[in-house]
Amino acid sequence: MEERRRPARHQGSPDAGTSGWLALDDDELLYRIEATPRGPDTDSPLIEVVCSDRHFFIRQEAAKRITDVALLKAHAGDRHIGQILVRGMTRGEDTDYLERLASETRHLEVRKAAEAQLRRIAAFKAREPE
Repeated sequence: MEERRRPARHQGSPDAGTSGWLALDDDELLYRIEATPRGPDTDSPLIEVVCSDRHFFIRQEAAKRITDVALLKAHAGDRHIGQILVRGMTRGEDTDYLERLASETRHLEVRKAAEAQLRRIAAFKAREPE
């Protein structure tokens, strides 16, 4: 999985010609992300932030608020988003994906997060009655 290199940005400045949430400066955007209730209705503007060239912290905060974790799978190669993705995967069906991600990623942070999530899933399965 390949990490996309992001160009350097000036702190707090949205790109010219952007609209919606991306037209906000970094402080306003971070406030909007944190103040908006979680739900499927907000996944669309949040994924736009994740896909943007905004600072990694802002993109991470947006990723944390996305309710449909599957939307983040396209960003698994981004070490900042990959960590958020794997922490949201809890179903037994996610284990194949997590195992593949842990073995293929070049980013230690993503690998460690995937391994930790696999341990959580295994521990949960061990507690379930058959």
